[in-house]
Amino acid sequence: MGKKHHHHISRRKFIGQASCATIGYTSLLSTLVNLKSMNAMAIDNSFVVSSGDYKAMVCIMLEGGNDSFNMLVPTNNTAYNTYAEVRSNLAIPQSDLLQLNGTEYGLHPSLGGMQSLFNNGELSFISNVGTLIEPVTKDDVWNNDSKLPLGLFSHSDQTRQWQTGLPHERSSIGWGGRIADLLGDQNTNQNVSMNLSLDGGNVFQTGTTTVPYTLDRNNGAIGINGYNNDWLFNELKSKGIDNMLDQHYQDLFKKSYVDVIKIAKQAGEEITTALENLPEINTVFSDNDLSTSLNMVAKMMAARETLDVKRQIFFVSYGGWDHHDEVINAQYEMYGVLGNAILEFNTALQELNLNDCVTTFSLSEFGRTLTSNGNGSDHGWGGNVFVMGGPVNGGRIFGNYPNIALASDLEIGGGVYIPTTSCDEYFAELALWLGVSPSSLVDIFPNIGNFYNTGSGELPLGFLNI
Repeated sequence: MGKKHHHHISRRKFIGQASCATIGYTSLLSTLVNLKSMNAMAIDNSFVVSSGDYKAMVCIMLEGGNDSFNMLVPTNNTAYNTYAEVRSNLAIPQSDLLQLNGTEYGLHPSLGGMQSLFNNGELSFISNVGTLIEPVTKDDVWNNDSKLPLGLFSHSDQTRQWQTGLPHERSSIGWGGRIADLLGDQNTNQNVSMNLSLDGGNVFQTGTTTVPYTLDRNNGAIGINGYNNDWLFNELKSKGIDNMLDQHYQDLFKKSYVDVIKIAKQAGEEITTALENLPEINTVFSDNDLSTSLNMVAKMMAARETLDVKRQIFFVSYGGWDHHDEVINAQYEMYGVLGNAILEFNTALQELNLNDCVTTFSLSEFGRTLTSNGNGSDHGWGGNVFVMGGPVNGGRIFGNYPNIALASDLEIGGGVYIPTTSCDEYFAELALWLGVSPSSLVDIFPNIGNFYNTGSGELPLGFLNI
């Protein structure tokens, strides 16, 4: 190993490493108030939250690249025949598709839960969404005449770009984190981060002054291992921790590290107490990681008044979608888990009378090729996503489902399709709903002006009631 130069470590790297401890992640707003002049964004935000108001967003990240043109499929005979020709052995039989009322589209046969939500007006789709810096044409791509996202077909780059909203650079600050930087002080309780993760650290929820707090999907808060345990060794360890936390440190990094632990410890205690005092949620969730995570999200929402919060952003990951092989078999199982989990979550929100306060939405780093590689599909570009909740204009398909014929105006080769809706438009509407002012959108999504006039008074896509 090379020589370590501890005195050269950056503050951001230090905070990131400190927050990866077993205590979990928590907001650094109060900790870093005296450091904001060093590197915080200069943002003017006029949003004011009203008394008793509560809103939450739940991000479900389908990691690996969801082959979403098997999630949402045209049922019109002409369009379906084109789909079947292009997809060949990856096509879902037309008779198996679950019809969406009022449309010429159907869902994968394992998505019965999602079908019922759509037909009940509680879920919609946004079609052919992808990372874009500016609108592009097929000629632009082939002639390399336009700015294209960095690492267009790379898992790591595209995952980062969907989580940052910055397709032109490799950033460690996510758009959910930047929203929390703007709106986090609307929560009276600053001990618990506005951003709560069920899957550890993530770029999406990391801001300049905001770090997500990691929850255990089964038990909630993650405390310091052995702290306050009555075993003699742990009693001694607890006293040592208390002595460390009670010290006053002049060194900036030592003080920041101790403050991180203090806030995380306090947050963990508050979350544990709040969850212990909750009434039982009667909705039955399935026994899998995704349903269990969404069950914990529902519990945290039920604890909102005890925790004294008005805005929350949750992150849930469901991985395993990189189906270069066995896409048909894998989708039958995984779409079943996904459709059932979001139906269960929606039922729990209705039980808690919170459905009108919560918007749940999906991300995936890219769509996949519509052409088959033999038994699966490869990395693509545009894809389909879903949004769910009372605030959603449900039962509709927003954006433009592409002409998926090979050699169409959007197909750039190999069954890859140019997105017709930018991630910026999708994300910006979610941000507006949560309370970000139109004038602040450019601070979160610097390319938004290439797709949407923030001063128009209109919504980017119209899938939310704002």
